[in-house]
Amino acid sequence: MRILFPLPSRDFDPTESSVPWRALVDAGHEVVFATPDGQPAAADPRIVTGRGFALWRPFLRAVPHARTVYTQMATGDAFQHPLTYDQLDPDAFDGVVLTGGHAPNMKPYLESSQVQALVAQHMIEDKPVGALCHGVLVVARARDPETGRSVLHGRKTTALTSIQERMAWAMTGLWLGSYYRTYTQTVQAEVTQALASADDFETGPFLVRREGPERRDYGFTLRDRNYLSARYYTDAYKFADDFVALVAEHAGD
Repeated sequence: MRILFPLPSRDFDPTESSVPWRALVDAGHEVVFATPDGQPAAADPRIVTGRGFALWRPFLRAVPHARTVYTQMATGDAFQHPLTYDQLDPDAFDGVVLTGGHAPNMKPYLESSQVQALVAQHMIEDKPVGALCHGVLVVARARDPETGRSVLHGRKTTALTSIQERMAWAMTGLWLGSYYRTYTQTVQAEVTQALASADDFETGPFLVRREGPERRDYGFTLRDRNYLSARYYTDAYKFADDFVALVAEHAGD
């Protein structure tokens, strides 16, 4: 199966991208990357290095395994030779993963009409669509051309919760300002507006431990038919395995 990972030029989350990438490649699937200008992307440097997080560094920096996997992904041929958004053909891919990230340079990806159109077609055609964190905004903003509604209307989803987003902002806002507030409205608030009912948004359990390869089932994901969602990096390992399972189901159809 051929799976698309659209990325912004800068500032995506290294864990939420590389952990699913590794799982898909290990399962024998081809991953194709796309960026706005066709140049290799770069993850949020703060999450990779931990610089600027002060005493919160152990909680906000990517764990060692995720940093290693990100390096593997970033040095690979597919990552180094991405498509441009203008080159995206929805029929050329069997599924799509929409990674998260919160820093300002995420916006060209989150607001891309080309990426949203591809996601809308994949949702309508029942192809596997996976989204984490801010990546769920792309799905919420993708419109069904027949109804004009979000393709999430009538679906259940999770995403970065308002509590998680505000907590991260409160932890770092004194010296990083609005770094953890991509938009004035929280992700949960915008995504909920796209749903048929506010009850279709599920926040999942509050998790206190860090994620890692030794506890791959640790985290929270939510599946609705061909669509899988997760909240943030702590859910990444479970999301990766659940998305691989979703792709395998569709490969057998």
